[in-house]
Amino acid sequence: MTDCREDIGGLLGISYPIIQGGMAWIADSSLASAVSNGGGLGLIAAGSADADFVREALRRTRALTDKPFGVNVMLLNPHADAIIEMLCEEKPAVVTTGAGNPGKYMAALKGAGIKVIPVVASVALAVRLARNGADALIAEGQEAGGHIGELTTMALIPQVADAAPVPVIAAGGIGDGRGAAAAFMLGAKGVQLGTRFLVARECTVSGAYKEMILKAKDTDTTVTGRSTGHPVRVLKNRMTREILSLESDGLSPEEFEQRMAGTLRAAVKDGDVTHGSVMSGQIAGLVKREQTAAEIIEEIFREVKEIYESRAFICGAGRPV
Repeated sequence: MTDCREDIGGLLGISYPIIQGGMAWIADSSLASAVSNGGGLGLIAAGSADADFVREALRRTRALTDKPFGVNVMLLNPHADAIIEMLCEEKPAVVTTGAGNPGKYMAALKGAGIKVIPVVASVALAVRLARNGADALIAEGQEAGGHIGELTTMALIPQVADAAPVPVIAAGGIGDGRGAAAAFMLGAKGVQLGTRFLVARECTVSGAYKEMILKAKDTDTTVTGRSTGHPVRVLKNRMTREILSLESDGLSPEEFEQRMAGTLRAAVKDGDVTHGSVMSGQIAGLVKREQTAAEIIEEIFREVKEIYESRAFICGAGRPV
């Protein structure tokens, strides 16, 4: 593997420039270790958990892989300070962050030898975090599942790549080699996938959740929470219809949070895809079969190679990927 992979592969010590999304309640030791063993970077999601829970998950992952992996920390988590302190002790290879600015943690994490890669949804935040010492950035477009920003991946990636002096990893709406190749052409040095990995054999989400992803069509996602300032992309179901109706009637942010509490866990763990929150990206309509994480990764980069060769694209020093 050469050229446009070298920045991320060399930085993170991985064979393929691909990161698995840090999906709350989903990104556990089983999935993270499988992605890392497959040549990418697996992530454990801290979500709203406490430091002891995350430490246990981290140690389980270490027992399943000797490859680099990371931890995703949602900065709105009330346990964020304790989690960061614990991570500085345990020293995973990478910490990715979302829902805030990790600036106050940057020195401690980097002092512990941990690479810090925040998720950003705007050029302004990307530039600020790069100046604060971020090793790379995950620029996520609104096609992604879960919490989203305003810009699309197509518009966001080239602008962040032009503005930020660190490698950019593209996320949002990428599910196969075509999406990855497009991201590289836009200036990304790597890609992050969430929805495609939901149907990895090693992913422990409920069977009902996986089935809903596999049956999804192109128009099957919607966004709840826009009126409250906390937009979340999910698959349409009875819950989304009820929420959107309540939003149109003036649902407050506090009422929205109360109504949504526990709905993601209900879908992921209990298989309640009627009243639960089935977070998914718009790319779900392309996801048609269950595979191992390694098979997904290998297929994507085989497709990238075929695309580059068939279209005579070149990358980096002039050699095809």
